Amino acid sequence: MKVTGLVLGLFILVSSCQGSTVISAKVKTGADRTEIYIPLLKGKSVALVANHTTIIGRTHLVDSLTRRGVHIVKIFSPEHGFRGNAGAGDAVKDAKDPLTGIPVVSLYGQSYKPSKADLKGTDLVIYDIQDVGVRFYTYISTMHYVLEACAESGIPIIILDRPDPLGFYVDGPVLDTAFRSFVGMHPIPVVYGMTPGELAQMINSEGWLSNHVKCNLTVIPCTGYDHRSRYTLPVFPSPNLNSMEAVYLYPSVCLFEGTVMSLGRGTDYPFRVIGHPDYPDHSFSFIPKVNAANSNPLFVNKTCFGIDLRSLKVADLENQNKINLQWLIRVFHAMNTGSSFFIPYISKLAGSDNLKRQVVSGLPELQIRQSWEKDIAAFKKMRKKYLLYDDFE
Repeated sequence: MKVTGLVLGLFILVSSCQGSTVISAKVKTGADRTEIYIPLLKGKSVALVANHTTIIGRTHLVDSLTRRGVHIVKIFSPEHGFRGNAGAGDAVKDAKDPLTGIPVVSLYGQSYKPSKADLKGTDLVIYDIQDVGVRFYTYISTMHYVLEACAESGIPIIILDRPDPLGFYVDGPVLDTAFRSFVGMHPIPVVYGMTPGELAQMINSEGWLSNHVKCNLTVIPCTGYDHRSRYTLPVFPSPNLNSMEAVYLYPSVCLFEGTVMSLGRGTDYPFRVIGHPDYPDHSFSFIPKVNAANSNPLFVNKTCFGIDLRSLKVADLENQNKINLQWLIRVFHAMNTGSSFFIPYISKLAGSDNLKRQVVSGLPELQIRQSWEKDIAAFKKMRKKYLLYDDFE
């Protein structure tokens, strides 16, 4: 299939791993299974929640559906925009797709949730976005608000499921809902081991939508995938997650976004380096620059010293089935700045104030991890009710 105008700016990923259990070629995503859901769209006015990952092969789903005569009336886009090229946290404006003329409504600008006016004239919503399976990655927050809007408007929603590249483990502190935010809306661990379709079923059935509303939800599952799989993403999910190494490191190193440290935004290897101008070990350095993915990176044009994780390759990372806290603890002690090492954002990322207090008080990694065990066990029990694929346990 050819790459069309709708996927200009697409970030195609070429995997370099050898001898791994990657099964990408065997997987059929929900979007691939057109024979199941196309009949459900006939005669309907359809809204699509989509971005640059919403593809069948190399063709955008919008192209594929319109060629089949599906009437798409609106596109909703998440953080990073419909093309996937907006930087992290950058507001995304409403627009019109230049190729099809379909209105594109941003769900990462003035509002996170489609309004009743946005959904007027829509008979059915399709959600199809590749996720990474980490609680603070905001596509699942967009999914939550779309589920909620559909429930409130009485509009059915179909989720075209996609594999979770981190779906082979569950780890991290479970969010305390007192710390609920757009980067953490649900009482789930940092790595929750569920596909978007599985998580959507949990959100809908556990009464987590506003006023416990429930939507008319259909999930079109993948084939050729289970939770023991290692899935290589065919498309980068956002500008700064630009390698499988970064995806595997993300649950561990993104916690540094709640500190004074840089994670290499503004370099060619974000989420694979950690640094600060005042880091005492000068054996490694990098300089953040303004680039297409980062309009104002932390410590722009300043030399940052720190830790280089680029020697860790996919083969090193794909079977490390837990969050690594040693980097956070090590850098905290090296900086020697006490609690000022953390910024308030850490509570939203970690899902409570506990991790900050534990690191500042000097607790070792094992003891911190033990504090998660009870909540993780309870979550795993709940999770099993919603799994669509064979589990890793």
